[in-house]
Amino acid sequence: MFSVRKAFVTRQLRPGDTSPSVRALSQKLKVNPNTAHKVVAALVTEGVLVTTPAVGSIVAERELGGKKERAELLGVEVEWLVVEAKKLGLDLDDVQAAVKAYWKKLGGRSRRR
Repeated sequence: MFSVRKAFVTRQLRPGDTSPSVRALSQKLKVNPNTAHKVVAALVTEGVLVTTPAVGSIVAERELGGKKERAELLGVEVEWLVVEAKKLGLDLDDVQAAVKAYWKKLGGRSRRR
């Protein structure tokens, strides 16, 4: 699921783009078709994909609301990142540097204060 979310954020998948079928997805990812079906179902539940008869799954038109609402969507992932960083003995500066590096890798721009 992370790969699909990443493709959406990096604009590799745009609203209206078609998603591979469950069968094609399972073959491409080399996973059981049941697993691929669960991934597609979860992405539909999250509103990332919309399924329509005879068309298949397409990337949904998504309105994420204001900046605060969008930032709140990261809650679980941020908690996971902080817990893992603490397990590894990293401090906030280390985590911020790592996030900044990945941000740049994905073509993000930093804002100056």
